[in-house]
Amino acid sequence: MSDYKFIFSGPVGVGKTTAIGAISDVAPVTTDEQASDMTKAQKSGTTVAMDYGMIKLGDRERIHLYGTPGQERFDFMWEILTQGGIGLILLIGNNRPDPFSDMHFFLKAFKDFIGRSKVVIGVTKMDLTDKPRIEDYHLQLEDCGVKIPIFEVDARMKGDVSLLIEALLYSLDPGLEG
Repeated sequence: MSDYKFIFSGPVGVGKTTAIGAISDVAPVTTDEQASDMTKAQKSGTTVAMDYGMIKLGDRERIHLYGTPGQERFDFMWEILTQGGIGLILLIGNNRPDPFSDMHFFLKAFKDFIGRSKVVIGVTKMDLTDKPRIEDYHLQLEDCGVKIPIFEVDARMKGDVSLLIEALLYSLDPGLEG
């Protein structure tokens, strides 16, 4: 049996819990609690430890999915959850006040993990605001000299989350067949 571990991270409210729920083959485990800080202006509950789901790849392989809390005050969980991980799916909400700043913050926060694994970025909530455009994200990364696969996704849609998983798998092993 082969087990792999992918991490979902990003700011509060971008769809990490939703994405894991959309793709998981088992009922996801969440650690949502009632929001008690500025997060409650965005949503009533928030992840305080982690989310967990799993994808079964045939009878012999599984991908374990771990979602991090989005608040920086829970950053100690980020390091714990990345242990043994082989890839990061970074979700960025296009409707946030400064999504580029969010993207750069999380890329920097996970720099060591990304250095020993791979990363893909999913931009969510583009249906709520169409600016910046996905091309603007590409330009931001290009200006930093970084090549990272980046996609517009709806965290509620299994197919969109699957696209992120597949892109991460292909980044890890470019010889994989479709």
